[in-house]
Amino acid sequence: MKEDGFIGRIEKRGNGYRFKIYDGYKADGTQNIVTKTWIPEPGMTERQIEKEANRQLVLFEEEVKNGTAVDCKIKFETLANEFLKQIELEGKLKTLWIERLNDCKERTYNAIGHLRMDRIKTSTVQNFINNLAKDGTNKQNGKGLATKTQKIYLSFISDVFEFAIKCKEMKLKNPCEGVNTIYVPTESKDCYDLEETQKFLDLLCQKAQFKYVVFFTIAIFTGFRKGEILGLEWKDIDFENCVITLSRTSLYSKRKGIITGTPKTKSGFRSIKVSEQLISMLQKYKDEQDKQKEYIGDAWHETDRLFTAWNGLPMGPDTPRHWLQKFCKKEGLRYVNVHSFRHFNASILIDKGCNAKDVSSYLGHSCPSTTYNFYIRLFQKAEAKASKAISDCINLNVGG
Repeated sequence: MKEDGFIGRIEKRGNGYRFKIYDGYKADGTQNIVTKTWIPEPGMTERQIEKEANRQLVLFEEEVKNGTAVDCKIKFETLANEFLKQIELEGKLKTLWIERLNDCKERTYNAIGHLRMDRIKTSTVQNFINNLAKDGTNKQNGKGLATKTQKIYLSFISDVFEFAIKCKEMKLKNPCEGVNTIYVPTESKDCYDLEETQKFLDLLCQKAQFKYVVFFTIAIFTGFRKGEILGLEWKDIDFENCVITLSRTSLYSKRKGIITGTPKTKSGFRSIKVSEQLISMLQKYKDEQDKQKEYIGDAWHETDRLFTAWNGLPMGPDTPRHWLQKFCKKEGLRYVNVHSFRHFNASILIDKGCNAKDVSSYLGHSCPSTTYNFYIRLFQKAEAKASKAISDCINLNVGG
């Protein structure tokens, strides 16, 4: 078929057909050839196949004329690298999310990087996710990758295909639609109970450096995430009204070091009323920091952060964990991670009858369903407790 300088041909290849469009010549004098593979639907007769093949060739020629035809034979790794460069140049995504996507490259490329975009099917992606969930994939604990991590890999592959479809105008279907992640049991949300927390707090107040007393008191009484606490600045503390406002988080980037980011969700921007005792502790801590600032002099870096290194620069993200490990070992306490104090806070709220919506708002979750699903056992326990309270108050006599 020839029209307006375009020459199109159909070649039978296995179960499918390859369309070749000879579209003039390149600058080096070689022919510019654009190809596309088409596979007939099962059950089509030879006459139907011939008719549809010619129709598909005409459509393909139109795509070439309009400049919308892209060779779908490009390999996944090639396109994925282009996608990663593009999103970094755009600067619309958070630095840490871009880093997480880059961290997905090695495993993803080993599995499907060599495959052509048009050869990657839903089953291909599902097999990859299934393998991520197998024991031994996670080198740290010998288990499969957590469901949350699997979703990041799935998002990476899906984003590359959406980039191909929308930005490159490739005629593809996103194979990630219909792919399911695999549930991999993770460590339980282990945290101190009320008695252990009280013991920890008592020892903390007696033996710890004051800034760590303040840090972990905030963690216990507010349920703030570690990054949210490290991101607090003095301007966020309303001493008069006993309110703490969260509007940033302190994070660590492999390339940039400590960076300031926004809360995890829109709901993460929140203001919480706290006790007068905690506000008094914060005032004392501010006075102590001001004295340190005066003592350090010109070596002090003014960041306005509550929790800093000796010279005023933001405290490192691993510092609270390292300190807690040493403190627990020295005092003979069971070690739980820093995030566990957030779980403790949530468990107290739920035990005292707060519903999912209130707890979600307090913790800064994106929606109540997230909170309920995350702490479903605690909510079920609280609901059973409430049901028993009703039963204990009212006698039900059913006649025979």
